[in-house]
Amino acid sequence: MSDIASRGYANPDVLVSTEWVAAHLDDPAVRIIESNEDQLLYPSGHLPGAVQVDWAVDLNDQLRRDYLRRDGFEALMARIGVTRETVCVFYGDRNNWWATYAYWVFQLFGHDNARVMDGGRQKWEQEGRPLVREVPSYAATAYGAPERDDAPVRAFRDDVLAHLEAGGQLVDVRSPQEYSGERLHMPDFPNEGALRGGHIPGARNIPWARAADPADGTFRDAAELRDIYLNEQGLSPDADTIAYCRIGERSSHTWFVLTHLLGFANVRNYDGSWTEWGNLVNVPIEK
Repeated sequence: MSDIASRGYANPDVLVSTEWVAAHLDDPAVRIIESNEDQLLYPSGHLPGAVQVDWAVDLNDQLRRDYLRRDGFEALMARIGVTRETVCVFYGDRNNWWATYAYWVFQLFGHDNARVMDGGRQKWEQEGRPLVREVPSYAATAYGAPERDDAPVRAFRDDVLAHLEAGGQLVDVRSPQEYSGERLHMPDFPNEGALRGGHIPGARNIPWARAADPADGTFRDAAELRDIYLNEQGLSPDADTIAYCRIGERSSHTWFVLTHLLGFANVRNYDGSWTEWGNLVNVPIEK
């Protein structure tokens, strides 16, 4: 992969290289955050100084199917020693799938002083960089967050229904087998209760992982991404776009790609996704 600044992204500053992170491991203005699908990875070894933000425990409300509220986010940021000025750098497994999910949740509270480490754990390990088991401890901060603002980046089912009626642009980032209805879920994922298979009518199927280079987990350059999303699939960067998957994790990765790397004007992530849509009464489904 070429240098990040030369790849033609709409917002290249949202990505940092493994070299950049290695040079900022001891920078008090930077907090490195690991977020994985595999919750055992962090204790088995992580970047020196990195804290863990667990998608299920730390980011999700434990009673409602929703994200944490302002007080919960403030408590999380205080615990990991982050202020409004701290640069949060996210990384993780599976081509940064959960790292971009955590990044997206942070945007609900306006913490846009955030980056993603290109290539995630995969690239860091391939380069033979250090991993440690020591869990760091940082002095608690007093973090003042605004009320959570879902509107700019999050879509709910009524938003999707209105978007569908208006002929809006939809992206289903699941596997072709989930999209077609052949499977309710992939073999290594839980079913999570979807009663029906298929996809939202009119949605284009662009599996999330196509945006990453499988060799090292880095994001493909802008020209390659435009070939996939614009030339091949016919998406318009100027059209309002909603992305979805099972529970909004894979689609947060595509939200990141469309928003920051390709500069789409208005992209929202429907985190209810197929586990909600596949259970709704009297909504349209295609196979």
